[in-house]
Amino acid sequence: MLEVGQKAPDFTAPDETGQTVSLVDFAGKNVVLYFYPKDSTPGCTTEAKDFSALKDQFEAQNAVILGVSKDSIKRHQNFIAKQDLKVKLLSDEQGTLCEDYGVWVLKKLYGREYMGIERTTFLIDADGIIRNIWRKVKVKGHAQEVLDTLKAL
Repeated sequence: MLEVGQKAPDFTAPDETGQTVSLVDFAGKNVVLYFYPKDSTPGCTTEAKDFSALKDQFEAQNAVILGVSKDSIKRHQNFIAKQDLKVKLLSDEQGTLCEDYGVWVLKKLYGREYMGIERTTFLIDADGIIRNIWRKVKVKGHAQEVLDTLKAL
């Protein structure tokens, strides 16, 4: 389980354009790495739109926002186009990134158990150190809370 103060695990995953993105690409920048269960679902749509709405303010804090799910590049493209999203979305179809960050967990819904992505956000500083972790995120107000925490660094 990752903890605040640890070096963030490096990763390589394709973004919505199919371009390969790695954590090292953002050396010298703060990174908001948020994991979410599935494109085009209500909570995930709200979260992506909230981060998109605050993108300029995050950029003013030298930060980039990366959303991650196990959805395909094509699904990400459709999600971005339909919702006019401004954030970069990474496709982790194999689940490697989810495993490395400890967000692929056993979930329960209506008495049924299944594996899924726990909505989690990592704030990684310009030196690659995890500065904050939000687990089991409640979407309402979350993007603003992450921005406020970033400003306080």
